[in-house]
Amino acid sequence: MKIAQGSKSLIITTLISGLFFLVLSIIINRAMIQSVFLLVSIVLFLLAGFFIMFFRDPERKTGEGLVAVADGKIRDIKKIKDDDVGDCTFISTFMNVYNVHVNRMPIDGTISDIVHVSGSYLPAFKKESDRNERVIIKLETNIGRIKIIQIAGTLARRIVPYIKKGDKLKKGQRIGIIRLGSRVDIYLPSKKIKKLKVKINDRVKAGESIIAEIND
Repeated sequence: MKIAQGSKSLIITTLISGLFFLVLSIIINRAMIQSVFLLVSIVLFLLAGFFIMFFRDPERKTGEGLVAVADGKIRDIKKIKDDDVGDCTFISTFMNVYNVHVNRMPIDGTISDIVHVSGSYLPAFKKESDRNERVIIKLETNIGRIKIIQIAGTLARRIVPYIKKGDKLKKGQRIGIIRLGSRVDIYLPSKKIKKLKVKINDRVKAGESIIAEIND
């Protein structure tokens, strides 16, 4: 199983810590301390197993049209006006701890800007989470500017970008990971969207699920 970039150190550290406490539980002769250390080692091994599941990064067959940036459930779709994109279609995807958390390009494009904004860590499904820590990514594409916002949540305390300003990327390529569940918003130029292919509560997979057809 492929592990997401930027996550192996966390898994290795947890496994080594579990092994350390397991060894201590074997070499220490006091029964009470042995039991405590053995319990700690079991918890750490279970945590490492969870991390391996959480940080999995499967290969995907890239879908047609505009594809989903994140795995998860569509929580909001609306038409809005954005300072960067103009009249746009806003689609928000909520990721829980069971989803793959590697985010992908929705379309071929160039990273024109990427900005990290500090903030709070409220649950990502709450309206107030618009003030959470985030990474804002602006893309220049053949349908105009697209904006992606990766948003941290209560548990998701770190967003790890795989990209930098000026990178030219293909649809479906990995752009980063949000650790331990959160949400991703995408702003699409409405005049270039021929037909939306998702609705609220649909489940999507990054790079694979089609979210919209594009006008020629």
